[in-house]
Amino acid sequence: MFQDLRALKENINMPLTPFSFSTVSDIHLEWGGAGQLGALLAKRFAARTLLLVTDRGLIDTGLIAPIEVALAQAGFVVTVFDKVAADPPEAIVRGCADMARDKRVEIVLGLGGGSSLDIAKLVAVMLGSAQDLSEMYGIGNVKGQRLPMALVPTTAGTGSEVTNISIITTGETTKMGVVSPQLYADFVLLDAKLTVGLPQIHTAATGIDAMVHAIEAYTSKFKKNPLSDALAREALRLLGGNLLAACNDGTDRRARENMLLGAMLAGQAFANAPVAAVHALAYPLGGHFHLPHGLTNALMLGPVLRFNAKVAAPLYAELADVMGVPGTGDNQARARDFVDHVLALMDASGAPRRLRDVDVTENSLALLASDAMKQQRLLVNNPVEVSQEDALALYREAY
Repeated sequence: MFQDLRALKENINMPLTPFSFSTVSDIHLEWGGAGQLGALLAKRFAARTLLLVTDRGLIDTGLIAPIEVALAQAGFVVTVFDKVAADPPEAIVRGCADMARDKRVEIVLGLGGGSSLDIAKLVAVMLGSAQDLSEMYGIGNVKGQRLPMALVPTTAGTGSEVTNISIITTGETTKMGVVSPQLYADFVLLDAKLTVGLPQIHTAATGIDAMVHAIEAYTSKFKKNPLSDALAREALRLLGGNLLAACNDGTDRRARENMLLGAMLAGQAFANAPVAAVHALAYPLGGHFHLPHGLTNALMLGPVLRFNAKVAAPLYAELADVMGVPGTGDNQARARDFVDHVLALMDASGAPRRLRDVDVTENSLALLASDAMKQQRLLVNNPVEVSQEDALALYREAY
């Protein structure tokens, strides 16, 4: 205990490490706010020729039609692009941009899950500059400006509405990211009423995805900072405390709002303190087996938490306290409490826990490990170095 007190005193007296923090400039949270989306946008933007990027599933549920009416009543001329698919390939992004150019779109609205928001961000950039999509991949490679952009999430998971990141499928099985400040939205609406229809399994997977964002931001190796830490802690408190309530009763307004707010805070955290090995190992699973991103994160979280605990135990101990996990002891003991608690939450949520349960084949694990090593943009942020042999062992543990 005395050693912990001395360490705390030393940390308090240490000067702050220089850091930068960026996020979107305008966020509005309101239950049912999507019904006023036209008015909310009209008072913020002069543009009136609008591209709405969404997916066919949301249109078929009837969720989009009243929003189109609200936009039209506020004077917007709306073009709907509804061909968004999970893990969207370049062809869908380019097709969306071509449609928008033909309609002389002046403002882009992304409404849906992470894929819809990611496409909207890239299309807004592609319409605002002559730069080709192929030149944007990587960190800080977007050169031009973009059109005005608003984002409205319908899942509590990706946090894409407040990140400067878009992930695109660039080949049969590979994904690449565009990371640039131009991808931060001008306006974000958080309307948890839009998440009420989300099925239990998707509520679980997206909620765990958001928890991964908070945990990985808190343990990120290089850019972890006091602001990202504060956001990650509050995100994990909200997410961990409301995941099961949202899964058990999808109409629970308080749980839905807290999950959506928590996912947004986690998005702000990891946009500034990047994610690491969980995501690096999740991407090949999505690429090869076409599994939802939130689910792949959930599948790899347990093994990576245990792998990182040898270094991240003090941080896990702090997160155990944030989540109100019972127990006492040193950092290692509290870290074990934390990992056990997170795994128990995942079990209770109903999310699949083993790769074999989602038809991942055992003979693919070596290929997955090889592909995971291509995600060095993410792996460098992990608190423990991950070799290809480590990656294979983690997949085997998850299998």
